[in-house]
Amino acid sequence: MTIWGAFGRRVVQLLATMLVVSFLVHLALQSNIDSVAVKVLGQYSTEAQRHAWLVENHYDDPLLTRYWRWLGGVMQGDWGMSRHYQERIGVLLRPRLAASALLAGLALAITVPLSLALGVAAGVRAGGPADRAISALAIVTTSVPDFAMAAFLVAIFVLGLGWLPGVSTMADGVAWRELVLPVAVLVLASTGYLARATRASMVEVMGQPHIRMARLKGVGPVRIITHHALRNALLTPVTLIMLQIPWLLSGVIITEVFFAYRGFGTLLYQAALNSDVSLIQAGAMVSVVVVVTSQLLGDLLQRALDPRLRTA
Repeated sequence: MTIWGAFGRRVVQLLATMLVVSFLVHLALQSNIDSVAVKVLGQYSTEAQRHAWLVENHYDDPLLTRYWRWLGGVMQGDWGMSRHYQERIGVLLRPRLAASALLAGLALAITVPLSLALGVAAGVRAGGPADRAISALAIVTTSVPDFAMAAFLVAIFVLGLGWLPGVSTMADGVAWRELVLPVAVLVLASTGYLARATRASMVEVMGQPHIRMARLKGVGPVRIITHHALRNALLTPVTLIMLQIPWLLSGVIITEVFFAYRGFGTLLYQAALNSDVSLIQAGAMVSVVVVVTSQLLGDLLQRALDPRLRTA
């Protein structure tokens, strides 16, 4: 099968996955219409008020009919209305997604080259001083929870030194100083994990016969790394990096809430606090789209790095 044939088959599989997940999300959030009415109108609403609201919003239709109506609206860009914000969900999502994309993009732009460089440096001379120092640093940063790391950085750079602001509200537009601490928390949370994975992959590749043969032929260490080892060693880290993308977008709730950053994670957090069912459903589907798209990009990158996968 050609690479484009495999790509097309993968796209169909991922679209089918998105369709199934969208139905399951709709089923989980909208199947109990009495619960939906209570969440929207509050627990002190009367039975008559709930019934009137359900009829007015077509909740008396069968579940499948409501699902297809909701899916048709989503396909046309209509996510519905947020009960808590009294605003169209599409209007709410765009600036929040842009804010989280800025935060995640900056974190990813620093995390990827830093973790790959640390992982390669540790893996090339496994067991050496550099390996032990990098491994210890990676274990410390990955074992500290995000909120504890955020509190630690705030204590040093906000309360101690007074160099940076302790919140990132972006009230007057993009303020780069306000981005430093949230980005630092995300970088520290991700770099150690990716560096450890890169190190393990690098150690395995450096022990393979073609690397030993290159050494016996007198090939320099830099050329061995860049021309013979790095390409194979990147297969596992690339997969992990693709998995980091959805985590950075939708899994940064703690970081965004801690720094009062008005991003997608904070929006989902507030939607959950206020039982905003339509907004939760829209946020869940955005997360699914990000996960599916990152998996597709990961497949393409793996095929580009490993020629054996192009014929699979």
